[in-house]
Parts: sequence; structure tokens; C-alpha cells
Amino acid sequence: MLIEGQWTEDWQPVQAKDEKGGFVRQTSSFRHWVTPDGAAGPTGDDGFKAEAGRYHLYVALICPWASRTLIARRLKGLQEVISVSVVEPILNDQGWRFGDYPGSNRDALNGATYMHELYTRADPIFTGRATVPVLWDKVKGTMVSNESADIVRMLNSGFGDLASDAYDLYPTDLATEIDALNDFIYPRLNNGVYRTGFATTQLAYEEAFNEVFQALDALERRLDDGRDFLFGDRLVETDIRLFVTLVRFDAAYHGLFKTNLKRIADYPALQAYMHRVLDVPGVRSTVNIDHIKQGYYSIKALNPSGIVPRGPDLPGLDEVTLEGKQ
Repeated sequence: MLIEGQWTEDWQPVQAKDEKGGFVRQTSSFRHWVTPDGAAGPTGDDGFKAEAGRYHLYVALICPWASRTLIARRLKGLQEVISVSVVEPILNDQGWRFGDYPGSNRDALNGATYMHELYTRADPIFTGRATVPVLWDKVKGTMVSNESADIVRMLNSGFGDLASDAYDLYPTDLATEIDALNDFIYPRLNNGVYRTGFATTQLAYEEAFNEVFQALDALERRLDDGRDFLFGDRLVETDIRLFVTLVRFDAAYHGLFKTNLKRIADYPALQAYMHRVLDVPGVRSTVNIDHIKQGYYSIKALNPSGIVPRGPDLPGLDEVTLEGKQ
């Protein structure tokens, strides 16, 4: 935790909670946008023009929010436009660290050891948690955004002709429906698993737990009609949002976060859907089950022994791993 630019205490998963003892997620602080001409986006300042080689993405492979941005980068064909650094999966007392764990790398761009150093580089008096993902501007030497939802949308439309048009992750004709389904999935499932795992009272836990499985049941019914993706035959940003939670569920959330009523393997339509998304070219390279398990089970508040379970059996996923650097 940073307070006015100073690291003041060991990393903890829960920095705030509501009156019921429920987990409250920190609001993202950097909200600028990359645009084709450098004009201001929906929030923040102007001056962040789309240019090849100008921007850098900092991610953790255990983190679903960061993984959203990695998937969007691959689907939009921006691998040669935006470079990437991957932190180590194991959270230590100073949070995310750069290093040599397989599938991770050093911060060759800024020379940081910990993610929080980048936050104070961008804002010397920053107060809050140092989260991923982060989109960094190499020219200005500062942070563009640390909000994954914004980054996904700017990767989709902010890079103009530098990006592939093979996928439109936020098509105009589906925008209202996408926003509505995002608003259903996020609190109940994407953040719902965290609200379950980090609850500090039985009441908060059970409320979140029930919402997680109500959401999974509803999504199972939606996909049970045989459609390929949530809106039919087009993969959009909502599919990315759902996939990153599903792919972590049986490996981490089911056990560590006590979301143990059912596994994704017990939902035939969701299981098949998860594998369809995984098989979309480029998606598989963003998933690293070893990082996911090592990272989540390193959270001392939930797993003080640090023991990482050998299971579960994850057919089609156990051998999925990121090869080398992004």
C-alpha cells in the first residue's frame, strides 16, 4: 500500500470493506485514453496518440483483469505495436515483483523491481494499491491507464489502422446489450468470486457466494441453446470478461475462494464455451495455469502455509502455458 508515494505496509488483499464485512475493490486512478489522433478520450487528458512502439503493457498472468488486456492485444493484432512486461506470479510483501520466474521477465523499460515503483514514477504522491494491468506511455514516461475495461476498449478502437479489424470487441449495434451483460457479470461473477473469497463475515460471504452461482446458472442457460459466444457467432469484450473468470475458477476460486458449490466442469455449456474461447487463435498464449495457481495460493491471508495443490485435473488446460515473453 502506498500512502503519498511511500510504501507503508505489507501487501494485503483487502484494503477496504463495507458495513457487512464485504470486499470493496479500489477504484482505478489513471484514466487517460490512447486515441488515433491524440484527442482526449471519455476521461483524462489529451496527448496520447496511437503510435507503434510508444506504449507498453504491464501485466500479471494470474490476474483476470490484466489477462483481459492481453487477450484484446492479441485479437487486435497489436503484438508488434505494444510491448509487454509480465510480473512474477507470487505476491510478496511489496506486491507485484518483476523477476525471473518462468513466464515472467524483468522491467527492461523502467528498471523497476516492484510494480509500486511505477505508480510513484507516474505520481510521486500516489496513495493506493499498485495494481495491474498498466498501460504505460514511453514518450511521456507516465501511466496512461490502470483500468482494464478502458484499456480493452482503447485497444479495440484507439489504435486505428495499427490494429487488426478481424474482431470488433465493442460493435455499435451490440453496445447497449454488451453494457447490460457486463453490468450483470461483473459484480456477481468477475468481482463476485473476490467478494466471496475476501469476505470477512459469514453474511458477506453467503451473499456473494449465492450471487456467483446465480450468475453461473443464468449464463449456463444462455449458452445452452448452442450459440458459440454470448451474443451468437461474434466474440466481443463480454466474452473476454467471462472467459478470464471461468478459466481460473476450478484451478483457484473453487478451492481457495470457497466458491465450492459447483465447478465449471459441472456446467456442460459453460465448459464447452470456455474451451471454444480458449481455441480462438491467440487466446491460448495468454493463459498460464502455473502462474494462476502459484499466484492465488501465495496469498498469505487465505493460504498461510503457501502450499499449492497438485489438482484439480483440468483437461485441456493443464498444459496451457505462455511460452517466453510477450
